Amino acid sequence: MRIVRSGALTLAAVLALSACGGGEGDDGSGGEGSGSGSGDAVSEGAEIRLWLNGGDTSDELRTWLVETFEEQNPGSTLVIEEQDWNGLVPRLQTALTSESQTPDVVEIGNTQAAAFTYAGAFADVTDLYEEVGGEDLLQGFVEAGSVDGTVYALPYYSGARAVFYRKDLLEAAGLEVPTTLDEFTETAIALQEANPSGTPAFSGFWFPGQDWYNGTAWIYTYGGELAVQDGDQWTGALSSPESQEALAEVQRLFTEATSAPRDADSNEPWVPFNNGEAAMFSAPTWARWSIDLPECNKGVDPEDTSDEATALRAEQQACNEERTGIFPLPGPTAGEVATVFAGGSNIAIPAKSQNQELAAELIRLIFSEEYQTMLAEGGLIPGNSTYTSAMGDDAYSQAAIAAALDAKLTPPAEKWADVEGARILEDFFQKVASGADLVTTAAETDRLIADTLS
Repeated sequence: MRIVRSGALTLAAVLALSACGGGEGDDGSGGEGSGSGSGDAVSEGAEIRLWLNGGDTSDELRTWLVETFEEQNPGSTLVIEEQDWNGLVPRLQTALTSESQTPDVVEIGNTQAAAFTYAGAFADVTDLYEEVGGEDLLQGFVEAGSVDGTVYALPYYSGARAVFYRKDLLEAAGLEVPTTLDEFTETAIALQEANPSGTPAFSGFWFPGQDWYNGTAWIYTYGGELAVQDGDQWTGALSSPESQEALAEVQRLFTEATSAPRDADSNEPWVPFNNGEAAMFSAPTWARWSIDLPECNKGVDPEDTSDEATALRAEQQACNEERTGIFPLPGPTAGEVATVFAGGSNIAIPAKSQNQELAAELIRLIFSEEYQTMLAEGGLIPGNSTYTSAMGDDAYSQAAIAAALDAKLTPPAEKWADVEGARILEDFFQKVASGADLVTTAAETDRLIADTLS
C-alpha cells in the first residue's frame, strides 16, 4: 500500500508508521497479515475490531453488522468497541502506532481525517472507492480522506444540524418558527425572557459556551472562515470582518438567549430539552430518537423486546414528535438556509491492521445497500448519497436534507486534527460566551491556529 508521509507533521512523528501497514512481525490481532497491504486473501479466521464513536450508530445497526459479517466470513468474529468522541485523537495516536492495539477498521471525525491521512495512518482504499459508490459518495468527505488522488478514508455518514423546538413553549410565548437568522436570535431571546416552562435557569436556545460546532454556522453564513490558506501556509480567519460580524451575533445569543454553562460543550443537548430547561437546541437530526419528554415516557424497560414494549415505544415516540418541531437553521433571508457545520465521520482501515482483507470485507458490508439504507432510515445521511431517499419525506428527513445541501466542513488543513486536539475552538468560544473582547480574542486565537497548522 502507499503510505503518505509529511515530515513536518506532528502526527507523522507520533505515529511513526512503517512504509507498509502490515509488514513486520505479527503478534497482534491473531489473523494472517497482508504483508504489502494489497488485499491478500486471509486463509484463517480472525477477530476483527471496529471502533465506532459515540452513539450515532444504533444498536440495531451494530447487531446487523456483527451477525452479517460473521455469517459471510465463517471462522471470523467482529468486535465493536465504542469510543468517546472526547479525547479520540490522542487515543488514536496511541492505538494506530501498534499492531497489537490498532483496530482493524476505525471511524474518525471528518475534521480529523485529513491529519491522520497525511500522517500515513490509513491503508490505501482507492480500489474500494469505485466499488462502494464512486462519485455517489459524499465528495467533501472523500476529499478529507484523500491525498493526490489516492483515497485513504471513505465517508461513513453526514449529520447536518437542524433546530429542535418545543411547540408548546413557542405557543405559550406567543412566538412562531423563525424564518431568518435574525428572527432566530430574536425568538431565542424572547423565549429566554418569557421562560414559558417556569424552569430555573431556563434557556431559550441551549447554547453551551464551548459549542463551536453550532457557533461555526454563524461564521460560515456571514461569509467568514475558521482558517484560510495563503500559498502553503494556513492562517486563522476569526479576525476577518465577516467573522467578527458573525461573532457579535453569537456573543449576543450567549449573553441573552441561553443559561447553558460557559464551560460545557455540545454533548447531549436533548437532556436539558427533555427536562424542560430549554425551548430549542441544535443537533444532527438523528437526535430525534433521544428526545424523551416526561409526559410521553411510558416507563418501558430498555431491555424489554416484547410486542407490548415495542408498541409502547412507538406510542412514546409519536407523543414526543407530536410535541416537538424541527426546522433547518434559517439563513439571512427568508427561504434561505444557514451554512451549518457538516457533522459526520469517515471510515478507514488502519495501516497497522494485520487483517487488511477482512477489514476490506467489513468496509464492503458497511457500504452495502442494506446497511446504507438502514443508516438513512435512522436519520443519518449515508456515505453513499444514492440511498439518501431512504431517509423519508417526514419533517426530520426534510430538515436534514435541507441543512446538508449547503453544510460545510472544517478547513482541509493537514493538521486540523491538532487544532481540535488542543481544543482551541472550545477555548475561543468559551471566551466569547464569557464576554471577552472579540477583536483581541480572535487575534490571539488566529495566531494559535496559524502556529498549530504550520
